[in-house]
Amino acid sequence: MSIITRAFECTLKTCTLDYAMIHYIPTLAGNALFLALFSIAMVLHLVLGVWYRTYSYLIALGCGLLLEIIGYAGRINLHYDPFSFNAFLQYLICLTIAPAFICAGIYFCFSRVVIEYNGRIGASRGGRTSLSRLQPRTYSKIFISCDVVCLILQSAGGAITSTAGTSNTSLSDLGINIMIAGLACQVVSLAGFVGLAVDFAIRVRRQQARGPASLLPTKWETGWKWTGFLACLVVATITIFIRSCFRVAELKGGFTSELANDQVTFMILEGTMMIIACGALTTIHPGLVFPRERWSAPDQSGLTRVSSQSSQIEMRQGLGI
Repeated sequence: MSIITRAFECTLKTCTLDYAMIHYIPTLAGNALFLALFSIAMVLHLVLGVWYRTYSYLIALGCGLLLEIIGYAGRINLHYDPFSFNAFLQYLICLTIAPAFICAGIYFCFSRVVIEYNGRIGASRGGRTSLSRLQPRTYSKIFISCDVVCLILQSAGGAITSTAGTSNTSLSDLGINIMIAGLACQVVSLAGFVGLAVDFAIRVRRQQARGPASLLPTKWETGWKWTGFLACLVVATITIFIRSCFRVAELKGGFTSELANDQVTFMILEGTMMIIACGALTTIHPGLVFPRERWSAPDQSGLTRVSSQSSQIEMRQGLGI
């Protein structure tokens, strides 16, 4: 009889944890802490998103945070009943797909970062000079499309695992393999995004080094809001990438593998990484950096329609510098 089949019949009084969905009792304190932190972040994003009218960012982060909350609620349920298949699926599926939504928020922010730099360079040169290899909106379209594919695979894998129930091991394994494919897709997508983001940063620095004085970093670019905002995007991207690599390795070995049943590693490389990512995306909200009109209606061409001098004044006023 398989572990999954036995788990259906077991309780803590009748079976050892070898027959549980995970071979340890999830820590109540740790999972409750994560649930509380994600809940606080959720409330903050609701308030800030409505206040600054960054609705696309709010929807992306809100969905991701809600799934994190539901996932850790599932782990708390597993603390009381580690043999519960429903609680196991609740935690597995929600925590697996949540980062895809949070990544969408990062992509929205990056596209607007590109718009700001392209706008200043273009205005300084009196033309439509663009430092990015892609149009700003194209970044969001490409990587959010990749996220959709990842979500479809992960959700389909979760649905198959759920349908398999506690008796059909082969079908359950198929579901897990599909989820792994979705996670691997996310890793590749994030790696591609990081590559393009680094390329854009290099092109900006080179242009500033070789161009006229008007292209040198401004007070806007060196102010704590802008530099902090960019740093937070970097931190969030790196931590989600680390987490995604871990989840691929974890699920690849199956539910009974040593890595899949290492609670400390899970709490560090899943929970802590996502807390850091969401904390970074909350600490300096894009609403602090982008005036409402530039977030909600960026220029369609990818270049901000302002002159060099007026754009500097507008940016400083918007950033409170």
